[in-house]
Amino acid sequence: MAKSGSLHKRNSFDTVQLMRRADELISAASNRYRITVQVANRAKRRRFEDFDSGDDPMMKPVMRAIIEMSDELTQPEIIGE
Repeated sequence: MAKSGSLHKRNSFDTVQLMRRADELISAASNRYRITVQVANRAKRRRFEDFDSGDDPMMKPVMRAIIEMSDELTQPEIIGE
């Protein structure tokens, strides 16, 4: 039972961080709809890319997309073009 409690605490921290990052993305975007679609499209791509990989199965594609996109927003040097 204690293990479940620690898992809940970890997930609630991750949720707070995820919400903060999503808020940063929305605040920086000129169009809320467009950024939502971009996150959804990236998540869809990641879902298919990660299907065969051994990446963290607990990290949902939408969560990963929000984290990646917020990192790109705050650290533009990591974008490889």
